[in-house]
Amino acid sequence: MAKYSEKAQDKVHKALHEEKEGTLKSGKSGKKVTSRKQAVAIGLSEARREGAKVPKKKS
Repeated sequence: MAKYSEKAQDKVHKALHEEKEGTLKSGKSGKKVTSRKQAVAIGLSEARREGAKVPKKKS
């Protein structure tokens, strides 16, 4: 199992915090995110975009 980098952990932490506050929005639609799983996915996606060490998406 691959370990997430510190940067990736920070991104996920921020996304979960925003989801709990009710300020996290999803992609193009801009709908409010209510699921913790979706919040984690958004955090990991942002970390990937910034080049953090994150395991590849399962396809």
